[in-house]
Amino acid sequence: MNSQELFNGMINALIELDKDEVLNLVAKALADNVRPMDILNGGITVGLQQIGELFSEGEVFLPELLLAADIAMGVMKDLSDRFGVGDQIEKRGRCIFATVEGDVHDIGKSLVCMIFSASGYEVLDAGVDVPSQKIIDMIKEEKPDVVGLSSLLSTTMQAQREFIEAAKEAGLRDSFKIMVGGAPVSREWAEKIGADGYAEDASSAVVEVDKLLEQRV
Repeated sequence: MNSQELFNGMINALIELDKDEVLNLVAKALADNVRPMDILNGGITVGLQQIGELFSEGEVFLPELLLAADIAMGVMKDLSDRFGVGDQIEKRGRCIFATVEGDVHDIGKSLVCMIFSASGYEVLDAGVDVPSQKIIDMIKEEKPDVVGLSSLLSTTMQAQREFIEAAKEAGLRDSFKIMVGGAPVSREWAEKIGADGYAEDASSAVVEVDKLLEQRV
């Protein structure tokens, strides 16, 4: 079995949520001297992306997505311990995620953080009930590619608009992309307040950010 066949097996096993088979194929690849970085990029990350697409299409559901992410993150941790000199996970982008000021809902934002981390993004979780100024300060220090703002209450949606205005006033608006989401949020709202993107769930958020970052190239 060559490397690509092993990678394809990992992808299929991850989609089928067969943790034992994923681990078995990873072990076989390592025994065949396949580089841990190649295993990660050629098998695990691709498999997670594909199950994310299936989630967006309604063919798998949230528990399956969470289990796949958990399997993938476990493999990533094990492989990272085997990286050689010069090896490092190639990050697809750097993201700050926060639940806006006045809103303490954490589950949706935490799920987004987990899925993004498992998909190869560097994630900075600002927490919940985060004032715009705190996010601005983080942006100055961390220089993210994307800022994602979650609002689970219609009464706190306005904080998303206020952050965008604060970013403009700070002269930072053009240095990153802004994505908004949350139960009461819509693409129409995102466009109205001047956000760059919108996502209705964690998996579609990855697809949306991929597109946003491609636009920057």
